[in-house]
Amino acid sequence: MSSGNYESSEGSSVGVAVTFLLIGLGAGALVALMLAPKTGKQMRRDLQRGYKDAKGALDDWADEAKDRVRAAGERVRDAAARGAEIADDLREKVEPLRRAINRS
Repeated sequence: MSSGNYESSEGSSVGVAVTFLLIGLGAGALVALMLAPKTGKQMRRDLQRGYKDAKGALDDWADEAKDRVRAAGERVRDAAARGAEIADDLREKVEPLRRAINRS
């Protein structure tokens, strides 16, 4: 049974952050509607401003996530290329030994 600790990847932590942002925005909008006596025009303006701010934050997070995925892909490609080089070097070094064993 888990003690409440868990491991998360970068992708899921971004998803959790976005989820909490949306929950917070919804709760904030509800509280604002109930407690702030504003005219309809003012309320629409405030909601529109909140929507634009939230959309900007989500766009920024999406861009950051894309950059991280792109960087991770580059690291994987670099690691694969290094692995292929190491394998080629090992083949070259082992080849004389393999030929000697086959002659025996």
